[in-house]
Amino acid sequence: MIQFDKIIDRTPSNAYKWERYKGREILPMWIADTEFRCAEPILDALKDRAEHGLLGYTLPSHATGAIQAVVDWMAKQYDWQIQPEWLVWTPGVVPGFNMACQAFCQPGDKVIIQTPNYPPMLAAPKLNGLARADVPTVEVDGKWMLDFDVLEQHAKDPKCTLFILCNPMNPVGSVLDEVQLTRIADICAANNVMLCSDEIHCDLILDKNAKHIPAGKLSRAQNNSVTLMAASKTFNVAGLGTSFAIIPDAKVRQHFNQAGQGLVPWVNVMGLAATEAAFTQCDDWLAEQLDYLRANRDYLVEQINQIDGLKVIAPQATFLAWIDASGLGVENPQTYFEEKGVGPSPGIDFGDKQFVRINFGCPRSQLEQAIKCLKS
Repeated sequence: MIQFDKIIDRTPSNAYKWERYKGREILPMWIADTEFRCAEPILDALKDRAEHGLLGYTLPSHATGAIQAVVDWMAKQYDWQIQPEWLVWTPGVVPGFNMACQAFCQPGDKVIIQTPNYPPMLAAPKLNGLARADVPTVEVDGKWMLDFDVLEQHAKDPKCTLFILCNPMNPVGSVLDEVQLTRIADICAANNVMLCSDEIHCDLILDKNAKHIPAGKLSRAQNNSVTLMAASKTFNVAGLGTSFAIIPDAKVRQHFNQAGQGLVPWVNVMGLAATEAAFTQCDDWLAEQLDYLRANRDYLVEQINQIDGLKVIAPQATFLAWIDASGLGVENPQTYFEEKGVGPSPGIDFGDKQFVRINFGCPRSQLEQAIKCLKS
């Protein structure tokens, strides 16, 4: 796993994560991409595609290799037998759930969103002229979980027509089990609420006793669900702008497609090549990365919980930790962390200003540096 220990200078690539603190002695640990070099089969696929020399229009529905890679990945990872026609390629999951807002809501409707949540999801209802109905996340048996009673209450409101779910949850890192997902599907079906499930971190399950279940796999959700996934977080190819929706129901799929017409471009040809390689040639790389992330998570959780004023519940998935800084007694935890030399994501952007989110998808030496700064 020595490949994940390597520190790579991202300055020449204008990486968004590093541009934020350019020229300042602050270690960037905020936006959700990792510091890990892509698996070699992905880089080889991109080189081969570039060396072909022609980068003209490519209709995603003609990318049979990438399509079959997704179909096979769903079967292998999740025992989910999907049909190729269920796939709708999108240039990111954020366009995907914004398309869902356009497809399944009318002016004046409400969108149910769990909180805390990552900023683009919180922003989606207002961007589409809709109201937002928040479902808080509560601590249950040492784990962050949705408040199902509030979810059910919102779902009964006829104005609530869409629930955008995030599973695994960002920023808290929880994974919904079959009982919880079935309850969500039942609530949505009983109240005519469309379920749009952002599952971009689904291949990054760290707890070995946790299992990801795609929303669209549930029989109760097959006729009213959009499942959003991508190789981007798992294989660190977010800059290639490629993701996909899996929509079993033909009418739901038609509405979703219509919402993006004239606005949402075809996905990137390089992204299609990278997705195919990721899902067909990178199993060993992924297994090693998961082991590395588990060790990083365990180290971070142990160290953070030793620092007065800070506490964290170990995330079951993702490479993100939601840190409770309320015990510091400071007005702005983000400023506190930055003054210590660490640049997390501000909790206020996710819905709680007393938290910060730290990205531990980095070489262990950088994580150790961050802990040293916080303990200083």
